[in-house]
Amino acid sequence: MAQFSPSRRSFIASSLTIAGGLALAPSILAADSHLPDSVLAVNKSFGGDRGAVLDPALVQQFVRISHFDSDGVRQMLDEYPSLLNAGWDWGGGDFETGLGAASHVGNRDIALHFISKGARMNLFAATMLGHLEIVKGFLGLYPKLIEAKGPHGLSLLHHAKKGGEPATGVLAFLEGLHG
Repeated sequence: MAQFSPSRRSFIASSLTIAGGLALAPSILAADSHLPDSVLAVNKSFGGDRGAVLDPALVQQFVRISHFDSDGVRQMLDEYPSLLNAGWDWGGGDFETGLGAASHVGNRDIALHFISKGARMNLFAATMLGHLEIVKGFLGLYPKLIEAKGPHGLSLLHHAKKGGEPATGVLAFLEGLHG
């Protein structure tokens, strides 16, 4: 099988094209002028300028303490409400929000606090909290979700076990599905 060996001329031409594109990227990304008016109107109806991107170190700290520090997450949310649904990427596509953190360790108090503030509820939180009808509903509609993995690759069964007594019905249901 022949190997591709670009000529010096094609390599230089490609490099200049890429470099030119990279030089223009910030101005293209910063300007909304390239977007159709219909897209701009929808964006504005959803809040338009959303402000600065959250500091990654702040998001990581929030997600980390969401596993165990009820007072800490309350203080951080008071100061930075936009952290509520922020997610941290631990690497390899292992994304985790504060709710995900509280859910996989069974921290009911923190999970309920997040939900009371409007966090995006999900199947893993519902499982840990013992919401059997929600879990049955999801799995009835989408049976393959029994194989879904939450933060750190943890299963629904793991979340049900971490839910303790309030999740015993969900745990029994999931164990019954595993046969």
